[in-house]
Amino acid sequence: MQQHIRKNLMALAIASALGGASGLASAAGFALIEQSASGMGNAFAGAAASAEDASTVYFNPAGMSLLPGAQAVVSGHAVSVSARFKNASSSIPPFMTLIGRPPGGDGGDAGSVAFIPNAYFSMPVNESWSIGLGVNVPFGLKTEYDNDWIGRFQGIKSELTTFNINPSVAYKINDSVSVGAGLNYQHADAELTNAVVLAPPFIPGAFPAEGRTKLSANDDGWGWNVGTIFQVTPATRIGASYRSKIKYTLEGDVTTTDGTGAVVTTNLGGLTVSGPSKADITFPDMYSLSGVHRLNDQWNLLADVTYTKWSEIDKVTVVNAATGVTRDILNFHFQDTYRVSIGANYKYSENWTLKGGLAYDQTPVRGADSRTVRLPDNDRTWLAVGAKYKVSNAGAIDLGYAHLFLNDADINFTRGQLTPGTLTVNPGTVSNVNGSYQGSVDILSIQYTQSF
Repeated sequence: MQQHIRKNLMALAIASALGGASGLASAAGFALIEQSASGMGNAFAGAAASAEDASTVYFNPAGMSLLPGAQAVVSGHAVSVSARFKNASSSIPPFMTLIGRPPGGDGGDAGSVAFIPNAYFSMPVNESWSIGLGVNVPFGLKTEYDNDWIGRFQGIKSELTTFNINPSVAYKINDSVSVGAGLNYQHADAELTNAVVLAPPFIPGAFPAEGRTKLSANDDGWGWNVGTIFQVTPATRIGASYRSKIKYTLEGDVTTTDGTGAVVTTNLGGLTVSGPSKADITFPDMYSLSGVHRLNDQWNLLADVTYTKWSEIDKVTVVNAATGVTRDILNFHFQDTYRVSIGANYKYSENWTLKGGLAYDQTPVRGADSRTVRLPDNDRTWLAVGAKYKVSNAGAIDLGYAHLFLNDADINFTRGQLTPGTLTVNPGTVSNVNGSYQGSVDILSIQYTQSF
């Protein structure tokens, strides 16, 4: 049996790692909460206390102590996002107006459809110790507009992909208390593109032109997570968990091209605009407190509060990796957020369990003057339903669906390119995006759980 378990574990880990995906983040900011289909049906209420299956490796590793034996979980989530901009009074840079460049349209639908995979494994070592492994995608983002839209000087494509490998251990102190901890290795890839003003007219003999720039960068980071579960009464369980922040120095290249596609190396009076670059960013830490209460033989009630320290991300400075000179500054000014959820499970029969949940998820974006085209985020309300079907004594299938109602998001964001050798903005390159976003998210999840 041990050989069979090892083969399953390796297959699940490889499949999930290679399947790392991105989409416009369905949780606030660029977090992805879709870490199991069994939790999707409850809008992830009670996630740090339910310990329903091996996906507890992510939500609270202490929950492995409550699982009856070895277990493998593989799940996938299809996420469909809509994000449509409606222009009010946006403007392109004055240098582009000067040469008669068209302002552009509203950009189409910046959302997309993405697939997010997860895989988990847990097994007891003895009566007190359990070990596990999770492979998942904790953060992701993708927005992409029409290439000639009116906000192109602030962003065209923004994509973040990650995958996370999370070995974990749990210790059962007694029948009432368990603790757990895990180590996280995380890899991140980022790609950002936007239009730029090339060679403005204050350079002798030069005329302004419109170009494109792309930043591609990646890095590996390390973090940790801990958790504890208390069986307060035979019917009530409380779980608390913490996932640490992860610091990255994303390194890669900036490539700037002109209208013909030729690479431009210098611009704006000699400022190097192509070449090696790097940027420091910290992904936020998260605190969760959950509860599960068995009302009777048929009904379970669940609740959760999660606090995320998004204020770790104030601004991101992109520098020339060779010289240390600042290339660009991306201002976010994020604030910390709460996510609150409630849910219920109804045991319809021996094989069927029906699920439902509601959640309210705050955005880290402070307001219209801090909202960017790369992340036109706003508060959202989750409505989720799901079901678990036991196909055998050892196997179960979970299905979950959630629709996210996003509040309309106003934007009034201004930015421009830096003047050579300074941190001041060249006024001829300043653009403004003023209008509002309408958006929605639909998520369909499926999971198979196998016990050994």
